[in-house]
Amino acid sequence: MPSPSLAIAAITDADISAVVALWQACGLTRPWNDPASDIALARRGPSSAVLVGRDAGAIVATAMVGHDGHRGWVYYVAVDPNSQGKGLGRTMMAAVEDWLRAAGVPKLQLLVRRENAKASAFYQTLGYEESTSVMLAKWLDGREATP
Repeated sequence: MPSPSLAIAAITDADISAVVALWQACGLTRPWNDPASDIALARRGPSSAVLVGRDAGAIVATAMVGHDGHRGWVYYVAVDPNSQGKGLGRTMMAAVEDWLRAAGVPKLQLLVRRENAKASAFYQTLGYEESTSVMLAKWLDGREATP
């Protein structure tokens, strides 16, 4: 199925509520992560961005991208449930990869929840492979570990 053309640009202040609503509709938010705070953090400096994809003016896709100078990371890849299956996720991931290439970042990593087989399969079609690394995490604000 042909992909509609997406106009991809950095998020604006006016986009925040629509982006958060899209993330919620896609099941990407969790109680311990405030999506508006995540957006604010990503917008603070040149090493990260939130990209939005618009079709006919409506936000139908997003991705949050950032890097540490060597490794890039992508989060909140979302496509409106009514627009899935049209290649928009592929288009957003291509935009993320282009953003990282322009920053000179040679590697892109991402996290997928174990139970999300659909997302894992999607990323594998784009050439991503499961890493042999184990991710460890620690909350620095005193919260208990969460899944």
